[in-house]
Amino acid sequence: MGDGLRYIGAPERRARLATRQRLAGTARAGTPEEVADALVALHGSDPATVYLAVGARLADPSRTVPETERALYGDRTLVRMHGMRHTVFVFPTHLTAAVHASTSLAVAARERAALLKDMAKAGAPDAAWLKEVEESALAALARRGQATAAELAGDEPRLKERFAYAAGKSYEGVHTVSTRLLRVLGVEGKVVRGRPLGSWTSSQFRWAVAPGHPELDAAGAQAAVLERRLRACGPATEADLVWWTGWRVTDVRRALTAIGARPVSLDQGTGYVVDGDVDPVEGPAQPWAALLPALDPTAMGWQQRDWYLAPELRPLLFDRSGNVGPTVWWNGQVVGGWAQRAGGEIVWRLSPTADVGREAEAAIEAEAERLRGWVGTTRVTPRFRTPLERELAG
Repeated sequence: MGDGLRYIGAPERRARLATRQRLAGTARAGTPEEVADALVALHGSDPATVYLAVGARLADPSRTVPETERALYGDRTLVRMHGMRHTVFVFPTHLTAAVHASTSLAVAARERAALLKDMAKAGAPDAAWLKEVEESALAALARRGQATAAELAGDEPRLKERFAYAAGKSYEGVHTVSTRLLRVLGVEGKVVRGRPLGSWTSSQFRWAVAPGHPELDAAGAQAAVLERRLRACGPATEADLVWWTGWRVTDVRRALTAIGARPVSLDQGTGYVVDGDVDPVEGPAQPWAALLPALDPTAMGWQQRDWYLAPELRPLLFDRSGNVGPTVWWNGQVVGGWAQRAGGEIVWRLSPTADVGREAEAAIEAEAERLRGWVGTTRVTPRFRTPLERELAG
């Protein structure tokens, strides 16, 4: 490319994605922990996404639900918590200390300050009162093991205290202390989301005391998280990394320097890989297809997506806030979308510009049957609906 750097084109980037993101048939994982380790983080704001993302990558998807529940709520080897960009993710438990130190502490300070400011404006009790309520609520949660906000409010009635916010604004409303405080405690790493109240698709959940972890240096934690990210998603541009982490540009650059990241040339400009990852990577021997859910970490893995997502597909597959819907993949490229109908049928449609051939269509249909086989009639309507998904779902 004229800059003296090793060039990594779109075909090689797709080859890396196939194996490192556990999507090619020969690269599929044995457990949810292997999937989470490979991807660093699974989007957790929509509970069904976690299971669907795991199921798409397991060699035996029939074990998706019990094995993911075991990892999340039995062995606690996976934890659902706030992380990058103030978003709820599922992380491997061994990574939570680094995520907390690299990202959550700064966000948590802003969240607590905002809560205290809103309470003060509304004439609600002060910080000392809030601290007392917090300690009482955490003690109650420790006694219970897991509890809903309502159950905790039964143990600590002051959690029911209500206060107005944004008075006079178009979005004014009323918050309870429990709603805001539990959110702050979650970002601070003191509580995590626990077992849902209903099935694995339920958005109602219990809270649990967060697993203990050491306090790490912020810069060192950022370096550790960024290295894991590049091993999973490299090469990535600086813009990709700033977008995914939510950090300042200076933080990303410092972390890249700390891990000795190597620059490479991409069609999108300069990208980075971890030291030792510059050599060419061959793709899987067999072509592959995948049906990935809304908010899947692969589809959402990079800010600059033209190397795997045709621009004309964006209006169909993304909502107005930038959330991706269910996607159909063929050999490292998004070629269409899918949805589930009321009776459980998995339906999919290719982009008019995706001339993939009969082999691809047969492989995609096989993936649809594979998905239907383990999901059954459980409804998996995405939390964030997108145009093509709505149309296909009927």
